[in-house]
Amino acid sequence: MASKSAAPKPFWNPSKPVALALTVVVPCYNERANVAPMVAALEKTLAGLAWEVVFVDDNSPDGTSAEAKRIAQTDPRVRCIRRVGRRGLSSAVIEGALSSAAEHIAVIDGDMQHDETRLPLMLQAVQGGADVAVGSRHVEGGDSSGLSSPLRVKLSEAGIRVAQMVTHTSISDPMSGFFLLRRELFDSLAARLTGQGFKILLDLILASPSVLNIVEVPYKFRPRLAGESKLDVLVLTQFAGLLLDKALRGTVPLRFISFALVGVIGVLVNLIVLQLASTAGADFGKAQTIGTVVAMVVNFQLNNQLTYRAQRLKGGRAWRGLALFMIVCGLGAIANIGIATTLYAENGHSLLSGAAGAAVGVVWNYAVSSTLVWRVR
Repeated sequence: MASKSAAPKPFWNPSKPVALALTVVVPCYNERANVAPMVAALEKTLAGLAWEVVFVDDNSPDGTSAEAKRIAQTDPRVRCIRRVGRRGLSSAVIEGALSSAAEHIAVIDGDMQHDETRLPLMLQAVQGGADVAVGSRHVEGGDSSGLSSPLRVKLSEAGIRVAQMVTHTSISDPMSGFFLLRRELFDSLAARLTGQGFKILLDLILASPSVLNIVEVPYKFRPRLAGESKLDVLVLTQFAGLLLDKALRGTVPLRFISFALVGVIGVLVNLIVLQLASTAGADFGKAQTIGTVVAMVVNFQLNNQLTYRAQRLKGGRAWRGLALFMIVCGLGAIANIGIATTLYAENGHSLLSGAAGAAVGVVWNYAVSSTLVWRVR
């Protein structure tokens, strides 16, 4: 039997209009069990304030958006944005924040590990002059014991150290996903954001043309009670991608960079397998064929998990995608050889001709893979 939410206390009354003070943006994926507890917790901690909560759900198969909409039917403070064909925490936060008309915006994870009772203090800090109030686990009074594993602790610590060096700030928790700022400030920075990966706060700090006045509010990071953690090594990889995108000022698509780097890994795999097969007694032609096939499979898997994570292929679609990817790469290899051979015949420079052929091959593989193998459905 579905639980019923408490009777709503609408912030808007036609006879007594009240300005919306705070929008709480909750990016979520497979967090159905945490939706109702989140609404109840916000209702308790934000009593007396004109607030709303926006659940931005990346088409969760567990029915997260359905649960948010069920509550929204009787509670006007609850909204839901269901995204189809788009994935990613940062881009979800951007969409949720840009849908707000409130004076302030807060961002909080949908897993109930952030301490929502700190929101009033964070709001006071921004109203008192701070640009951004950040919930921190690493200042006095904070606690990060809710991190689920030693690996997650190490990933978090490594990310914090790198972020501090890049941003040239002493903020203790630049990787935090729990913060609050004025909507006007977010709107002014929105066009500069990459929307990549999971670290939207870091993206905001790097996007600002001036140094932000940041106040940290301590909170205790709670253990997850429902759902599964989504933090893994790929998050750190996407974090590195964000830094690279900022360094290049967005002149080269981050996805193309990822695709090209995966291609470099494929070349190394090809060479290693070629050497192993040759050592095992295979002639060069057979060894090169084995190395090429293995490299293509590795490239497909890495691209499926990293470059095209938001459109990741699974099950039968993954096998069909692999077959199509190998065909695409085969045609790319033909283009590579053809261009390089033609240029070499004209100028006699083997290195330059080979590089030009390789560049054409990479662009071909990327363009056709994006269009056919990992096209958005």
